[in-house]
Amino acid sequence: MILNSLKNAMFAALGAQEMVMELIEKLTQKGQLSEAQGLNLVRDWTDKLNKTGTDISLSLAEIVHKTLEKMLLPTKEDIDLLNEKVNTLSVRVNDLEEIIKHTTVKDTTEA
Repeated sequence: MILNSLKNAMFAALGAQEMVMELIEKLTQKGQLSEAQGLNLVRDWTDKLNKTGTDISLSLAEIVHKTLEKMLLPTKEDIDLLNEKVNTLSVRVNDLEEIIKHTTVKDTTEA
């Protein structure tokens, strides 16, 4: 849903940008705008569009982050911490298995 809205907004912005470029070109051809004024308008429009795109990206990232938090999904840090614990426990289990193996071998040789 959010992705579709974002796509629609991007397409609308691209369509609007095309229309603005055509309008500026027509005004320049009619002599109602100088080429410098036209270039300034294009630059201003592009700057505003880029800022809006950045703002949308930041907002979208924030929405996704908050949504994931609400879903209580594990983060990369959570998974890394669990992997570290599993590795530590694996080492301890291996150590205990070695102790048991040596104790069992010792018990059978004494009997």
